[in-house]
Amino acid sequence: MTRVLVVDDDPHLVRALRITLVARGYEVSIAADGTSGLALASRTAPDLVVLDLGLPDLDGVGVIEGLRGWSEVPVIVLSARHGEPAKVAALDAGADDYVTKPFGMDELLARMRAALRRSASASTPAVVTTEAFTVDLAATRVTNGGGDVRLTPTEWHLLEALVRESGRLVTQRTLLQQIWGPQYATETNYLRVHMANLRRKLEPDPARPRYLITEPGIGYRFVAEPPG
Repeated sequence: MTRVLVVDDDPHLVRALRITLVARGYEVSIAADGTSGLALASRTAPDLVVLDLGLPDLDGVGVIEGLRGWSEVPVIVLSARHGEPAKVAALDAGADDYVTKPFGMDELLARMRAALRRSASASTPAVVTTEAFTVDLAATRVTNGGGDVRLTPTEWHLLEALVRESGRLVTQRTLLQQIWGPQYATETNYLRVHMANLRRKLEPDPARPRYLITEPGIGYRFVAEPPG
């Protein structure tokens, strides 16, 4: 089921969106302000965000910038602001599309489907294989020569976050915000502990990791095919 996060403080619009989206098979979460929206996004990992620009605390552009610090989730902006500068600011911040209020529900649904298709076509392969283990993102499963590797939920989320950015450096702050939430952005000890556990379970030689690489003081990188 596709997960949609709606961030909007208009109760009438939110009710209409929830009814419409649930009726079409979406799983819907609601946040009435930007701070709650960012926290909910970090906990639930939505497949799509529908975001109002005029929120009571953070401006919607600030919410987009917060999301883009750690997520590539598609964002569709809803706004009563008709001017081009508002649209440009939202799109420059990382929004995928912009719908001006009032809008037709069919138009919004079509734009949602298009954004989800674009996201799916650019996504990481569902199964990533190394010489030592295989990660099946769709099945939430890791296997090696001995069968299933048992990971805790936090270990899985950490591994998944790195595998989805295979080959790219993922900062400590991004990982902490994505897995534990914005309020944990400086708790780097959390990462060290769980990364050590992951290496113990997955690396042939945890003391000399080949796949889960540390970039000292910056973050971590997953490498499926290490040199040599």
